[in-house]
Amino acid sequence: MLSRLPAGALRNVGSVAGPRSASFTSNARFAARARFASTSSGSSASSAFESFINSRATLASVTLFTAGSIAWYTSLYGTLPFVGEVHANSAADDGLHPPHYPWSHSGLLDSFDHASIRRGYQVYREVCAACHSLDRIAWRNLVGVSHTADEVKAMAEEIEYDDGPDDQGEMFKRPGKLSDYMPPPYANEEAARAGNGGALPPDLSLIVKARHGAADYIFSLLTGYRDPPAGFEIREGMNYNPYFPGNAISMARVLFDGLVEYDDETPATTSQMAKDVVTFLNWAAEPEHDERKQFGLKAVILFSALTAMSLYVKRFKWSVIKSRKIIYNPPADKSTH
Repeated sequence: MLSRLPAGALRNVGSVAGPRSASFTSNARFAARARFASTSSGSSASSAFESFINSRATLASVTLFTAGSIAWYTSLYGTLPFVGEVHANSAADDGLHPPHYPWSHSGLLDSFDHASIRRGYQVYREVCAACHSLDRIAWRNLVGVSHTADEVKAMAEEIEYDDGPDDQGEMFKRPGKLSDYMPPPYANEEAARAGNGGALPPDLSLIVKARHGAADYIFSLLTGYRDPPAGFEIREGMNYNPYFPGNAISMARVLFDGLVEYDDETPATTSQMAKDVVTFLNWAAEPEHDERKQFGLKAVILFSALTAMSLYVKRFKWSVIKSRKIIYNPPADKSTH
C-alpha cells in the first residue's frame, strides 16, 4: 500500500508531522521545567549542604573539635571512657583504687557545701598548713565563700609579710591584707625537705586536680592509714597506706578524732575532718566551680529558647513556600482548529 502512494503525499505528511512533533517536544520541555521549578530551591540548598559537608574546611574543623574535646576530657579526668590503659608497672605499684564517694558537689547542678569549705579551711589552717603551702589562693578568695570580709581581714592581719623598700631603701614587715597570698610554711624547697626528712610536701592548691581519683583519692589517703599486712616491710620513717603508690608514704597520719574544735559544733571525727578538708581543697583547685555551673544552666536555658524560636520562625517563613503547588496549563494549539 505504501508503495502506491505518490511522493507528494509523503511530503505533505512530513510537513504536517514536523511542526506537531516540534511543538510537542517544546511543550514537554517547558512542562518539565515547570514541574521542577518548585524543587529548584530545595535542590540548590541540598547541593550547598553537600558541598559544605564534603569541604576540607569542614573536615578540618570537625577534626580539631574532636581532638580538642578528647584533650579537654583527658585533662579533666585523666583517662578516656571505654579505652584501656597500658602501664609499665603493676596495679599494686599504683596503690589501691579509691572507692567513689557521693560528694555533694558532684552533680551537674550541685554546688559546694560552703559550711564544709569553712570547716575544711579550719582543718587546713590548724593541721595541714604546718607542712603544705597553698600558693594559688589569696585571702580575698575566701571572702563570700567561707568567711566574711571582716573575718578574712582579721586572719590576714595575723600574718606579717615582707614589703618594701621604704623611703630609706629598707625592707620592712607589715600586716597582711586581702590581696596577699597565703604564706608558705617554709622559706624555700631546701628548708621544706630538711624539715620533712628529705621529702618535699606538695603544694595543695591543685592537688585534687593533679591526682588520679581526685577527691576520692585524697579522702581515701587521709583515712587509709593502717598497720602493714604480714610480710610487708616498711623502712624507718615511712608509713603504710594502701592507697599511696608503693603503699609506703612518708607523711604520717595527721587526722584523729577530736583534733580540731569546729565553730559550728560539728563532731570532729576523722572522716568528717577528711571530708571537710577535701571539700576545701576541691574548691581551692576550682574556685569558679559554682559560677561555672550557674552560667552553664543559664546558657542551656537561653540557647534552648533561641533554638525553639529559630525553629518556629523557620517553619513560619518556609511553610508557605514548601507547601505551594504549581500547576502548568499548556496553551491550546490553535493550528489544529
